Amino acid sequence: MTVQGTVNIAALVTAVQPKLDRIVAAAPYPLVFATISGAHLYGFPSPDSDYDLRGVHVLPAREVLGLNEGPETIQQAGVEDGLELDLVTHDARKFFRLMLKKNGYVLEQLYSPLVVLTTPEHAELKEIGRGCVTRFHAYHYLGFAETQWKLFEKEAPRRVKPLLYVYRVLLTGIHLMKTGVIEANLATLNEQHGLPYVADLITRKLAGPEQSSLSDADFSAHHREYERLRAALQAASEASHLPETPSAKPALHDLLLRLRE
Repeated sequence: MTVQGTVNIAALVTAVQPKLDRIVAAAPYPLVFATISGAHLYGFPSPDSDYDLRGVHVLPAREVLGLNEGPETIQQAGVEDGLELDLVTHDARKFFRLMLKKNGYVLEQLYSPLVVLTTPEHAELKEIGRGCVTRFHAYHYLGFAETQWKLFEKEAPRRVKPLLYVYRVLLTGIHLMKTGVIEANLATLNEQHGLPYVADLITRKLAGPEQSSLSDADFSAHHREYERLRAALQAASEASHLPETPSAKPALHDLLLRLRE
């Protein structure tokens, strides 16, 4: 597993791999995939960050067609030697429906390079997923950035974490509109943008709680950058050659039927 960024995430994951494998193995239904999301995927995990695993499970036909329906979403959480692990999976039908909406979360989970469990169907799903990307995914990232900015704005003291999420989602959205490719690692994204304050914020987040807040003097500069990047994402959406509607529904339908067999 190779991840670009300012922290050796591959080494962090390797060190806890047996624990990740155990929580995935305990899943009550077969999994199509399980990947790592959250701060590790975004490139700025703190020393005490938990591991957010996300994926897709497959309910058997009898729990979909009968009166006793199986769970569409399953969450498993645990703590091993002080390490918090969280695995959330959606049934394939629910996940596929989310893929057909302007939902950036599920695409980031699908294309996460931090893979804990994979299958041939996972590889097929990643190919199909290209037909789910539209220029209207920009609204997902604009909305999430606004939510995180409001959180950052009203806090006292103001924390680095929500501000990092603001920049992460805006740069992910801009990259997606221009390339059609999901990239969720903020350090990797910033290799293209060269924003000095992003590297500084990541360094502060990695250092731990003692440097995780910002002074009021920083607020105005970050507000200007937030507005500038919002405008850049909106402009990238308007100029994007991505389609307005997904084309992957027939292929997802076919894959879902095969998974239920």
